[in-house]
Amino acid sequence: MQIGRYKLKNNLIVAPMAGVTDRPFRMLCKRMGAGMAVSEMVASNSLLYGSEKTKRRANHAGEVDPISVQIVGADPKMLAQAARYNVDNGAQIIDINMGCPAKKICNVMAGSALMQNEKLVAEILEAVVKAVDVPVTLKTRTGWDKQNRNAISIARIAEASGIQALAIHGRTRTCAYTGEAEYDTIRAVKDAVKIPIIANGDITTPEKAKYVFDHTGADAVMIGRAAQGRPWLFREISHFLDTGTHLLSPHVEEIQSVLIEHLADLYDFYGEHTGLRVARKHISWYTKGLPGSAVFRHRMNQLESVAEQMQAVTDFFAEQKASSERLLYDKELAA
Repeated sequence: MQIGRYKLKNNLIVAPMAGVTDRPFRMLCKRMGAGMAVSEMVASNSLLYGSEKTKRRANHAGEVDPISVQIVGADPKMLAQAARYNVDNGAQIIDINMGCPAKKICNVMAGSALMQNEKLVAEILEAVVKAVDVPVTLKTRTGWDKQNRNAISIARIAEASGIQALAIHGRTRTCAYTGEAEYDTIRAVKDAVKIPIIANGDITTPEKAKYVFDHTGADAVMIGRAAQGRPWLFREISHFLDTGTHLLSPHVEEIQSVLIEHLADLYDFYGEHTGLRVARKHISWYTKGLPGSAVFRHRMNQLESVAEQMQAVTDFFAEQKASSERLLYDKELAA
């Protein structure tokens, strides 16, 4: 998979997710087998550049290349300025968000709302491509609604504007994240343009990834929500695509080890006060489905110190290990 001058190690990409794909999560997914990870979106409003949140999102220290930063907005000049700002702060690829379905984004005619205005789409893409000397990519949906699927038209505009790769979520804006993603539109876009196409939406298992590759002919797949609490999904998909066989699921000890490392990175990146709160959703994702996890998550969300949070995680996984050992002992007795 090639994006401009950057050759990815594979064709598995972490989707940009607001409040999720921060530097610790991107670096973790890359270690777990992702070829690239796109940052959570950075607003193009120049007034935000001085905020702590914006500075944090522009922090790529220690991150494995290529560094892809997503920008969002509706004004061509401001988006061009945002692109230059992020390149000056280490971005090696600029990604433009025309896929976010959130009301607060669409209400200002940004995100997927832009798909309703193809003239403005062209102006934005041309302005950003001209503003920077790094590859520019685009993320869209299949259209505004099911009656207005214009992904092919947008893709042709993107190609003509110099966009280096196009990621498409297989839903319209009005679908948000409901129903099932459809891949026929992505297949049609792939047939209509020559730039690399990245398929996104409902890719939750190695088998589903293979199906999407086969069905769409896409050059890469992009995985978002399925990787929350499951960063090892990338290595599982990579192994399945290479061999046709499944890796064993991670054992409890590995889940604990990955989570503890992730938490330490979050505390370091955000500071203890914010890191503690950001960590809560990740802990919930990692522990989902494990015995007693619902009660644990409720209690864990009440804790107000890093030490208490870490101890709660350690105690929870100690109980998981003890339970599995008791189960094994009972099976041996029964045999």
